[in-house]
Amino acid sequence: MVKNITIFTTNTCAYCVMVKRWLGSKGISYEEVNLDQNPERQQEAFEISGQLSTPITLITKADDSQEVIVGYNLAKLAPAVA
Repeated sequence: MVKNITIFTTNTCAYCVMVKRWLGSKGISYEEVNLDQNPERQQEAFEISGQLSTPITLITKADDSQEVIVGYNLAKLAPAVA
């Protein structure tokens, strides 16, 4: 069971829009952290994922375990939120 989803995005990221649209189509709520508007959180996003690219989707499960998915990857995203 999913407790919380956070998506790190940027203004120019097409894949960010696709992840948000996909989650929205499933009725799944999420928190968005726009790194262009919140540059102080860029280090946090990098530490979570080891990546400088977006989107970075952080899924926190009910047991507080976390899964990190970088990019628009439905093969990983779909089972992670199921």
